[in-house]
Amino acid sequence: MTRDLSPTAPAEVGLAPAGLAAIDAYLQGLVDKGVLAGLVTLTARHGKVAHVSTLGKKELSGGEPMAADTMFRIFSMTKPVTAVAMMILHDQGLWSPDDPIARHLPEFADVKVFGGLDAAGAVTLHDPDHAPTLGELLTHTAGLIYGFTPAGGLETLYQAADVWGAADLAEMSRRMAGLPLAFQPGTRWVYGLSMDLQGAIIEKLSGRSLPDFMRERIFEPLGMVDTAFHTPPEKKARLATLYRFSASRGLVPLANNPLLPDHAAPPALASGGGGLISTAGDYARFAQMLLDGGEFAGRRIVSVEGVRLMMTNQLSDEMLRQGWGVGKQQIRPGFGYGFNGVVFTDPEAAGIPVGRGTYHWDGAAGTWFWVDPQNDLIFVGMVQLLSETAPALQATTQTLMADAILQEAAA
Repeated sequence: MTRDLSPTAPAEVGLAPAGLAAIDAYLQGLVDKGVLAGLVTLTARHGKVAHVSTLGKKELSGGEPMAADTMFRIFSMTKPVTAVAMMILHDQGLWSPDDPIARHLPEFADVKVFGGLDAAGAVTLHDPDHAPTLGELLTHTAGLIYGFTPAGGLETLYQAADVWGAADLAEMSRRMAGLPLAFQPGTRWVYGLSMDLQGAIIEKLSGRSLPDFMRERIFEPLGMVDTAFHTPPEKKARLATLYRFSASRGLVPLANNPLLPDHAAPPALASGGGGLISTAGDYARFAQMLLDGGEFAGRRIVSVEGVRLMMTNQLSDEMLRQGWGVGKQQIRPGFGYGFNGVVFTDPEAAGIPVGRGTYHWDGAAGTWFWVDPQNDLIFVGMVQLLSETAPALQATTQTLMADAILQEAAA
């Protein structure tokens, strides 16, 4: 069987149509209740697309329905793509997980660790126990934060540095390097700017801009024709409207992206942590490439070893017990973290019935995906809802999918 994401009937790849219909019914119920405007989902097994669902509206006021090629801001689903870009360079021998960040970004040579504020409000600094490494950068354990939420006073330093006001990734790196780490490297898991800093490393090691590198080495070879850090004017009409949920007003459209600006051309400051636009079909090609060990439809993107390292839990059992996490992604026993994404080491302990070794992540506007090697399955879900109270779309669809997989038909 050619694993090229060509369409097939669910039963041909061991999926129960009734099980897939149950997923659609759950999601359609959220649309009917006004919780979501609309969604696009794609399910593939054994390298074939078994089901694509377009539910609800791309934009409520105009009433335009969702389409399979509707474009979405995928926010943090950019992070796994950035991990693959890093692993391409790892394949070339250009970096190692044990490398200090400063080996590739010398501005980090004298970085300190934040020790809080003293009685006079002055910043206390400590030397790091060891220099933060690239492996720690790829696992959110290097000490970088976003600086948006209270962090004992460190957030004010981030805000003063105006990291996002940098002209390009090289300047962004210099601004980050001038800030202290939030904790001793390797001792905590805290969501932050690690993947944006990876973008600066990718540019430094490759000699290409992050948008150009991803386009040349990932998107074009995979046939991801609608994935980029910008939306060309001729495609803007296909971009789904972004919403926030209000208890009093329901779904409120957002004219301006409150997290990252929408770009009409490739930006100089491309966010490796959250800047990509994509479609369900495009992202499925990326996910299938991960499932197939770094290649898709005969085109190799990254080595089998690179994908294996990326999709292997890197956190100790002790770290998994600490209760760290972000949003719906709560690190816990059985629910670890590889490079730029979650890895299920024990689905039963994690409480979600996916296959062992499943790799997944989500985005701030509700997008989600997973790659399940044990069940030879990928799933991509696209939606545009910025809300801390959004339903647990990923965990619920993963649970429902377990009933759709006909284990006796698994390859």
